[in-house]
Amino acid sequence: MSDAPGEVALGRVWTTPAGVKLGPLDQIADPGARNYVLQIGDKRFHGFVVRRGGAAFGYVDRCPHAGLPLAQVLDRYLTEDGGLIACSWHGALFEPETGVCVGGPCVGARLSPWPVTVEDGRIVTT
Repeated sequence: MSDAPGEVALGRVWTTPAGVKLGPLDQIADPGARNYVLQIGDKRFHGFVVRRGGAAFGYVDRCPHAGLPLAQVLDRYLTEDGGLIACSWHGALFEPETGVCVGGPCVGARLSPWPVTVEDGRIVTT
């Protein structure tokens, strides 16, 4: 069985329904990131949201290089200066606004987007 995004593997799903309210944007530092695990039926979705000012960018928590979650420490998805998303396993670096890998073992690859938006100060899946 393939474990590519969009398919079910090992008790995980790679998408979420629209309209799930994740919480207030101001619970995430600016710049900062936060992990979310959602129960979808009998499976779980693992994702994270990066905050940039009043904007939120969501991604499936899975490095395109090795298929592992990016953070080894909860919510530590960004480089020390907060400028890039960093895979803590192999050092891949990604642009927060696009998910494109700009450094490390998977340059040119990209994180799988998790569509989110900010509505009335709250992060909501779209």
